[in-house]
This record gives sequence, C-alpha cells and structure tokens, in this order.
Amino acid sequence: MFMSFFKENTTLRKEKLVQIWVAVGEVKHEYQCKSYVRELINESVIDVKEKSTGYSMNSMLHMLSIQKAKEKLGFEILRNNGNNQPSESPRHHRVIICSRDKFNHSTDQDKHLDSLFFHGGGYLDTSPSYWKSFKQRLRILDLEDFGLKNLPESIGTLIKLRYLGLRNNYIQELPQWLGCFKKLQALDIAQNFMVEVPDIVWELRRLRHLYLSDVIFRTPFKIDVLQSLETLTYVLVDNCELLGFGKFISLKKLGIEELYGNSDVSKLFVSLAVLENLKHLSLRGYRFRSMPCLDEVGILHRLKRLKLDGLLARLPSNLPPNIKSLRLVNSCLDEDPMPLLEKLPKLKHLKLRNAFTGQQMVILHDSFLLLKVLCIEELWNLRNVQCGKGAMNLLKRLEIHDCPHLDTLPAEIVSMTRLKELKMVTTKNIAAKIKNSDLTSEIRIVNVNP
Repeated sequence: MFMSFFKENTTLRKEKLVQIWVAVGEVKHEYQCKSYVRELINESVIDVKEKSTGYSMNSMLHMLSIQKAKEKLGFEILRNNGNNQPSESPRHHRVIICSRDKFNHSTDQDKHLDSLFFHGGGYLDTSPSYWKSFKQRLRILDLEDFGLKNLPESIGTLIKLRYLGLRNNYIQELPQWLGCFKKLQALDIAQNFMVEVPDIVWELRRLRHLYLSDVIFRTPFKIDVLQSLETLTYVLVDNCELLGFGKFISLKKLGIEELYGNSDVSKLFVSLAVLENLKHLSLRGYRFRSMPCLDEVGILHRLKRLKLDGLLARLPSNLPPNIKSLRLVNSCLDEDPMPLLEKLPKLKHLKLRNAFTGQQMVILHDSFLLLKVLCIEELWNLRNVQCGKGAMNLLKRLEIHDCPHLDTLPAEIVSMTRLKELKMVTTKNIAAKIKNSDLTSEIRIVNVNP
C-alpha cells in the first residue's frame, strides 16, 4: 500500500522506502524492513531494477496499491486543477499532482495528515496558513524532482517532520529555520547543484540519514555533533576534520566525493578503521582526474560493501577481505581486474561499469565460488570472456549491458546449474545469436534484448 505514494513506472531507492516506513511509524526499526522487502521481492510485488539502483512496481500492481491504500490507509490523490471531490473520512496520506500552473490548495482535513508527497512540478505559492494546518501531525514531506528554487518559510512550522525529501531540485541555499525540525530523522538534499548549507544543520541531533552532493558549507563539517547519524553521503574530505570520524559511532554508510591524486586518503582510512558499524563505503573521484592510490583501504576489515567511482591507475593491492558487494564504476582500468577480484573470499555481488578498457577478461577455474550476481556494463572494447571450469558455480544472475563487441558467452555457462537469469542488452544481431545458441537452453529466465 505504501508503494501508492510514489510515481508510477519510477525507480524507488531502497533506502527511501525503508525510511518512509520508519518515519510514518509502520515499523520501529529499519532492520525489520529487510525481511519485508525480501518478501515483497519473492512475491514479485516489487522488482529489483536491472542496475540494482532500487525497486520498481508494475502498473497494474501500482493501481491496486492505490485502491487498497484508499481503503485501508486513508490515502488520497489530489490534482492542482481543482477537480477533486472532498472526502468524507479523515485523510492521513496525500499525494498532490501538479502541473506548471499555479498550485491551488485547500486546508480541508489537513490536520489529520501524516505524509504529503508532491509529484510533477509547480510553484509552492502557498499562504502561511496552508502549512500551519499540517503542523500538528505531518511527519513526511517529499518534494523530490519538483523543480523547487526556494522553500516557503512557513514550512518551518512543521516541527514534527521526520523525513524531508528535497532531492533533485534547484535549491541554492537551505534556510536557517531548518533548525526547527528537532525530530527530523532523514534529510535528502542531494542533486541540488552547489547548495549552501548553514551551520544550523548541526542542531538536528536526531538526524540519522543525511544525503548531500555538491554542497557548500559555511563552516567546517562538525562531524562529532551528529552522534545518531547512520548514513552520510556525499561529503568532501577537505570539509571535515578527519579525526572526528572516530566519533561517528553509529555510522553505517559513508560517501566521500571529489577524491583526486593529492587527496590524503591514508589518514581517512585510519580514522574510519575504528568505526565498528561502518559497513558501506563509496569513494567518488573528481571529474576526469585519477583517484589517489587506495591500497590502504584494505585496513577496513568490517566493510561489506564498497563502491569505487572514478579513474584508477590500478586496483588497490589490498581490498577489504570481508567485502560481499563491490562496484567499480568509470575506473577505466588497463589490466583485467578479475585475477585480483577473485581473491575476495566472500564476494557475492560484482558490478563493473566502464571499469575495464581491455578486449579479454579471464575468470580462472574454481574462482568466485560465492558469487551470485555478476553485472558488466559499458565495457566498450570487451570481445571475449574466458571462464575456467568450476568458476562461479553459485551464480544466479548474469547481466550484460552495452558491451557491443561481446557476441559470445563462455561455454562453461551451461554447467552453471544455479544460473536462472540472463539479462543482456546488446545489438540486434548479437541478441539473435545469443538466443539461438545452445548456451541459454538451460536458463529458466532469459531476457536478451537489442
């Protein structure tokens, strides 16, 4: 039913779905949501997107979720053209679909709302009384992709907000009154280009998830203040006092951006090594500059997921030994990464996107014994993949996207008895060749498209 809050045919980020559940009070702890999500996937209610960026729901189930949410959750959809029928019962969740016309609003039954989502795009030319009507109860305000330039000051009256979504807008500066949201748990201001962040953010002591990108801090990032923070993406190393990372005792996911050759990452890794709960690390390079040497990332023994996004002269010689999920993006490596990656004993999910510029990739025999998902994308020069006997024998899903010269699959794919799904987006001729080969005859689910 909560899928009804989101747009049809959209990609819903995993973290957002979980945070909405928690903010609205559906579940108390985020770890409870993992089993719920797995159940939704197993029952085919939601699908994992091809590039593993989030979830999607088919149109028919989305319509059904809207119907059930109206019956069970007190859900309604309003449009700014004014063609809306007033509801007789209290509404607790509302989606407002706007065009570029001036937003028309009503305050009917607003005092009962727990969540408010804006879809489309428009201008929040609303009176202060409109937002004040929500202040007794509203926990969720989502304005993602709405095209906002400024936030109405009267939004500061929503003192019970737990989730504020402002991703992908045109906001240039966060207002000082943001400090009024003392109960805020998640703040998403990513993809607002060069947004200025005031020091008032450090007063949000209950904040657990903070999503940033391309931000300007008026004062240095006060790492030691937000003790409850579990997610922090993305920040600049230059904006932080590195020694302060050791005080982030709750931090589980961290993203660092604009790393280039002169960045001092050795001190960064030493400070991160003391974080017992840090399981997910993303390192992003700066434009087209090479990232620094990352050999010392291997001291982060507790890491389970690692993403490296940017040019690399070579792979780190020591990768964290307990990595289960690894993503290499835009690495443009000259050498085949597989001989080094096969040494990760617990690797289950591997994604390579624009990560290798060579023509041949070699997977040795009896390697990648725990690997379940392999995704290769945008390997523009790749022509051949050799796979040794007994390699990847637990592989369940193989995805190949935009590898225009790869016209054959390894013959050993037939012996991978657990492989149930092949997704391959390629040219029309190659797609026809793969479909007509004997290699995919044993695969239950085949999706090969030009």
